[in-house]
Amino acid sequence: MRLNEIRDLPGATTSKKRLGRGIGSGLGKTSGRGQKGQKARSGVAVKGFEGGQMPLHRRLPKRGFANIFAKDYSVVNLGRVQAAIDAKKLDPKNPVTVQALLDAGLVRRARDGVRLLGSGELKTKVSSR
Repeated sequence: MRLNEIRDLPGATTSKKRLGRGIGSGLGKTSGRGQKGQKARSGVAVKGFEGGQMPLHRRLPKRGFANIFAKDYSVVNLGRVQAAIDAKKLDPKNPVTVQALLDAGLVRRARDGVRLLGSGELKTKVSSR
C-alpha cells in the first residue's frame, strides 16, 4: 500500500450542498429556504421567539437556588462497609479513613469528603481515627 492508494471508506465523506445553482439542481432559486419570511433571510436565529407573545421561559416563575458553596460528599452505607470487611478489603483494626475506603473500592473519588449513612449494620468492631 502506498500513500496515493489510501482512500476513505465509502460513505465517509459527503459533498456539501451547492445552493443556488439553477432550478434543476433541486436547491436553486430559494436555496431550500422556501418563500420569503423571516427565516428565509440571512442572519436569523429565532430560538425562544413566540411571535411577540411573552415567551414560555419568561412566563414561568424563577424557582430554586443553586448554592455555589455546597459541599459534594461521596456516600457509603454501613452495610457496604461491613461487606468490605467480610470480603477482607477493609481491615477493621486500622482506622476507616477516606483513603482506606478509596483503596477498598467503596468510594470512587473523595470529592469534599465521605458521608457514612446508617443503612445496614456493622457487626465488626471498627476504629475511626
